[in-house]
This record gives sequence, C-alpha cells and structure tokens, in this order.
Amino acid sequence: MTQQLDARLNRYAPAALSLFRVITALVLLTHATAHLFGWPTGEAAPIGAWPLFYAGVLELITGVLIAVGLFTRIAAFIASGVMAFAYFTEHLPTDFWPIINKGEPALLLCFSFFLLIFTGGGVYALDAHRR
Repeated sequence: MTQQLDARLNRYAPAALSLFRVITALVLLTHATAHLFGWPTGEAAPIGAWPLFYAGVLELITGVLIAVGLFTRIAAFIASGVMAFAYFTEHLPTDFWPIINKGEPALLLCFSFFLLIFTGGGVYALDAHRR
C-alpha cells in the first residue's frame, strides 16, 4: 500500500517542488515590499536604514530570482542567510522559543530556503531551461 502511494505521489514531486519554491518566494517578497515600500502593511524603512532597508533589498532580489527559478541555489543560500540573520538578531534575543519571540516566519523561511539550496528550483524553473 505504501509503495503504491509513493509511486503515485512521486510523479507529482517536480510540480510540488516548483509550487513550494514559488509560494515561499512570494512570502519572502511580501517581507521585501513591507520593508521597502510599506506595503501591504507597516511603514517603509528609510533608505539606508540598517538592517531593514538592506534586508528588504536582499529579500526583493532573491525573492524574484527564487520565484522564477533563476540562480535558485545561490539566491536561496543568500535568502536563507538573511532569514537566519533576522532570527538571531531580531527574535532570539527576546526569547529562546520561536512561538514566544515571534520568529516562526523567519525560522521557517530560513530552512525552506536551506532546502532549496540542495534541491534547486526543479524542472519548472528557468534554471532547468538554461542548461
């Protein structure tokens, strides 16, 4: 029974990986637009403000690259680092537990991008068509 389920689901793995990549990148892009433009919520960081403005720039660039699947592994490496930096500097000093320090999104995005470093963008990414 498990083998049959595995066989059925395995053929959808490339599409699932691409969907995961795109949705995760879109979530990152909402952080970028919030930091840079104050949209969809909040106030934009002043130009040059450390670290929010620079994080927003990196999130915007890596988010677009990951969404389209171009230079996915490199962009995911940088995005994972940005999210790790955000977690360790903004959330961890408040409390150890992510549910208390409100660092769950940063932590989940960090490890989501970490996964994409190893899996790449998948067959439905621009990277696959560049080769």
